[in-house]
Amino acid sequence: MRGDRLVSILLLLQANGKMTAKQLAEKMEVSERTIYRDMDALSGTGIPVIADQGKNGGWRLLENYRTNLTGLKESEIRALFVPQSPQLLKDLGLTRTSEEARNKLMASLPESYRHNGEEIWNRIHVDTGTWRKQKETIGAFDVLKEAIWKNHKIKMEYRSGDGTVSIRIVEPLGLVAKGSRWYFIASKENGEIRNYRASRILSAFPLEETFKRPEDFNLSQYWNESTNTFIERLPNYDVQIEAAPSILPRLTFTDRFVRLVDVEGENNRGWIPVKLSFNTEEEAKGYILGFGNQIKVIEPKELQEKVFEAAQSIVDFYSIREDD
Repeated sequence: MRGDRLVSILLLLQANGKMTAKQLAEKMEVSERTIYRDMDALSGTGIPVIADQGKNGGWRLLENYRTNLTGLKESEIRALFVPQSPQLLKDLGLTRTSEEARNKLMASLPESYRHNGEEIWNRIHVDTGTWRKQKETIGAFDVLKEAIWKNHKIKMEYRSGDGTVSIRIVEPLGLVAKGSRWYFIASKENGEIRNYRASRILSAFPLEETFKRPEDFNLSQYWNESTNTFIERLPNYDVQIEAAPSILPRLTFTDRFVRLVDVEGENNRGWIPVKLSFNTEEEAKGYILGFGNQIKVIEPKELQEKVFEAAQSIVDFYSIREDD
């Protein structure tokens, strides 16, 4: 187990040049103290591991050092050949490149391993699209990709969630695919890093001015932290309901922000007590109305009243008959 970890650390340093103890610990899913012990172990075997001190410090290998570790485990081959999302590759313009790389990788494997790679393609397929094929249009996508690779600042016209349109000059850091949606990660002129929904970028123009990419910026780590922060800040509105048994499998089959918190056994009235969590009262009301007489609101009482009032207004609306 430790031997595998030491090999993984060695390959990470070879691929990334320099990494901090924190970064290595997160990758290996161990403590920083364990990483320090591992580095001592690597050094003790004669591998030229160097520790740089200071603000931009970290661990690195002696310049031009390369390990000759080429053996691959069966599980590692499977990981390499897990298919990519066809749609995301198409968005990035990498469909043909990916196929060529896959074929070259296959050709480089020993004959005994090639069958394992081929079997992955026949057994696993990744589809990040939606059932209704709702693809967002990103007119500025090519500009974003080019600016990211060349470290050019861009001037973009962006529409916020409330409909406000503004002009912003940003430093592109990366693109993140969340499901079938793309998010553009960029730094503002004051150094603050922000997430922008790519489909809301109305236009983008590359500027001649370039910028220096932050050396300690890790896109994957940043996105995970940003996502966790977003989830923690979401408002929370809990609702206690009773549901008809027939709709229980459908309660979370929706794209709304609803979470099933707790489900109890069927009570003596034939209903199932359920606790649901929403972002807002308005979302809860709309969701519950969609199930008609198959959901009863128990708590909070004010939501019960508002659902009744909304249902009554619908009845009143359709009760109006125009004169012939």
